Amino acid sequence: MKVRGERECTECGTRWSYFETGSVSCPGCGSLRSVGSGDRREHTDAAVTLDLADVRADVNDRPLVDVVGDATDRCRTYVARRGFIAGGDLRPLDETYVAALELRAVHGLLAGYRSLGDDEQLYVLSLLRDADDGTRPPAADVPPSLRAARGIAVARAVTDYRRAITDWAADRSLDSETTTALEALGDHATRLDGLDGDIDPETAGTILSATRSLGDALRGDGGTDEVEIVAQLDSLDYRD
Repeated sequence: MKVRGERECTECGTRWSYFETGSVSCPGCGSLRSVGSGDRREHTDAAVTLDLADVRADVNDRPLVDVVGDATDRCRTYVARRGFIAGGDLRPLDETYVAALELRAVHGLLAGYRSLGDDEQLYVLSLLRDADDGTRPPAADVPPSLRAARGIAVARAVTDYRRAITDWAADRSLDSETTTALEALGDHATRLDGLDGDIDPETAGTILSATRSLGDALRGDGGTDEVEIVAQLDSLDYRD
């Protein structure tokens, strides 16, 4: 969606940036009457944060599966409002977004479990503890029973970010190397989804890292070029 991000309230004259606040109401008087200025720019992200503090507070008093269910509701709302284009700029694929997707996938797996092993409980608690701080447990800590959730989260994150890049590039010309990298990421996301995410977490991590590297390259922030990204993806082995 392209919008004019600079707003001026017609009631009190207050100026603000919709790109920064994500709100059409005036921060000065609350009026919804405003006019936009400047060029229209692509904007898909919202000023939203993931806060699981009060959900975590119930960990000692309720079944873990129920707590994760509540967290999943928060994560679903968060993901629905998130995007990766802000005021025409492509944003990074952040770890909080991926963690929110993984919590949702974990809950889907846990719903069919009668009980959790110690390693599963520790992993889920760690994910729940740090998701809103943008941290996930390392790949080496993923229990075999939960690695599908890790993979599904990566598949969804890559698909969402790849779509964002395509939208961002609509008014730009991408070179052939970038187009090839985008196609390779799409192929791997499709393959990962077809396997229900059940691959080595290290392999899933490489796909996620390649996606982030492409975003960095497009913003001019990274040292890995598109040719290297494709080479990394081509070298992946899905066998355990």
